[in-house]
This record gives sequence, structure tokens and C-alpha cells, in this order.
Amino acid sequence: MPNLEWIELAARLGGAVLAGAILGVNRDLHRKPAGLRTHALVCLGSAVVVVIVASMTDAGADAVARVIQGVVTGVGFIGAGVILHHDTEHRVEGLTTAASIWLAAALGVACGSGHWITVLLALALTLGVLVFGGPIERRCERWLRRDEPAESKDSDS
Repeated sequence: MPNLEWIELAARLGGAVLAGAILGVNRDLHRKPAGLRTHALVCLGSAVVVVIVASMTDAGADAVARVIQGVVTGVGFIGAGVILHHDTEHRVEGLTTAASIWLAAALGVACGSGHWITVLLALALTLGVLVFGGPIERRCERWLRRDEPAESKDSDS
């Protein structure tokens, strides 16, 4: 991929922005701390890095793999920034948003590499999880709680 045509380059980078923006809109609609801009920029940044490294004439598959590894690791730190742990309430917030940021980086890598089927399939599956995952989790929790035996009160306590 030494000399990408302008149209191919625009498609890869534009596709990355679009894929990230689609993920980000979902996060914005749910009033999460990282939304359209964050996801689009993470996706674009990942695509830019992959395009640049892959276009180097002397860069082999090893170099590209190391760059992808660096992107995935680095973006993990960004995702960690949206995770909150509440000690007193014993709960954690932001894991889904952190995972979606990490996935935005992976989509950016796929866009930068021109793996369009992977991008479309992963984006569709991700949106399915984001849209339907919450309601399915809540139904499963209600169903599991209903099957739990009632706690017996011990008179010695």
C-alpha cells in the first residue's frame, strides 16, 4: 500500500470518522461522558496511524502489527479514564463506554487497513449489543432474582 490514491485514503479516513461517530452518537444518546467527538477522533487516529505505517515502503507486517498493538494498548488508557469505582456503593460505572472507546480504535485499525466487511459487521454487532444488551441484562437479572429462594430470617441473628 505504498501509494494510496486520494479517493482510497479519503474513504479509509472518512469511514473511520463515520464508524466512530455512529458509536459515539449511541453513547451521547445515553448521556455518557465520551460521545461522538471522542469516538470519532479515536477511530480516526487509529486509522491514520495504520495508513501511515502501512504506506511505508520498508514497513513489513511486523511493523504494522507492533503499531496496532501500541494503538490498542494506548487507547486502553483513554478508556480507563471513563471508568469510575464507587467504593461505598460497591459499583463500577463506565465499563461499556470504555469498551466502546477501545472498539472505536479497533474499527479505526480496520478502516485504515481497508477491511470494510469487518468494519460493517463489527459496527452492526456493536450497535446490537449497545442497543439490546441493557434490556436483555435487566430481564435476565429479574428472571434470576425471581428464581432465588427467599432468604429465611434466623432468630439468632
